[in-house]
Amino acid sequence: MATFGKVCTAMVTPFDEGGSLDLDGAATLAGWLVENGSDGLVLSGTTGESPVLSDAEALALYRAVREVVSVPLLAGTGSNDTAHAVELTERATEVGVDGILSVTPYYSKPSQEALVEHFRTVASATDLPVIIYDIPGRTGRKVATNTLLRLSREVDNIVGVKDAAGDPAESARLVAQAPGEFELYSGDDSLTLALLSVGGVGAISVASHWVGRQIGEMIAAYEKGDVLTARRINAQLIESYDYESSEAAPNPVPTKALLRVLGLPVGECRLPMGRAPQGLEQRAREVLANLS
Repeated sequence: MATFGKVCTAMVTPFDEGGSLDLDGAATLAGWLVENGSDGLVLSGTTGESPVLSDAEALALYRAVREVVSVPLLAGTGSNDTAHAVELTERATEVGVDGILSVTPYYSKPSQEALVEHFRTVASATDLPVIIYDIPGRTGRKVATNTLLRLSREVDNIVGVKDAAGDPAESARLVAQAPGEFELYSGDDSLTLALLSVGGVGAISVASHWVGRQIGEMIAAYEKGDVLTARRINAQLIESYDYESSEAAPNPVPTKALLRVLGLPVGECRLPMGRAPQGLEQRAREVLANLS
């Protein structure tokens, strides 16, 4: 079904040379992404540097992008403070986004029962559909499959998960037991094809900043039963997946470097992510050259 698009790009947040939010740059980038294969966008997610955006900046970002694109918009309103997540979810709902992306509360490592209450409370703050973002490598806590199943059955507007847990076997179990309308989106580009094979509906992607059309073609080929073509496209994209993040340049530093090479106004990352290391833009040029 892919309510939020089969290729939903987790958009970087553009900043100007002084590090201030660049709303014109955000509008330009959003339009460019839609023209180049994105049929949905996530704003102020991990790739959008949500931890360093104020609420006012996040809301301004939602408004600016909503004015220029008509594709579904997911607003990243998660926090490790449930009250803060509720407040930002309520305000994002008023702005006119199409859904909420709610990340697992990070650092605190709550129990599974507390996670149920957290997500239930956030979902009650909006009438929009809510996607849970499960990324234990960044949050320190896996949302257990049984927790996701419980939420999918008990909370009407919790409609899916962005799966960046790196365990396709558990993803398969989730899809098999969840309600039919519950949607699983790949949150890890390198596992998108694998997750499609167990019932994923699409990807909330980083590499789609520059290979959105190719990812869309891969998904379409797989859905038509042309697995060989899907595998061939995926193989061509492995270098892009590898480029996305590393110890020296974690996501979203590489994506911003590549977009600057393409001439798009995104600026550098704010601290603590910081500026791109020397040589990263040259590596971006190599990745793009190898794609062609």
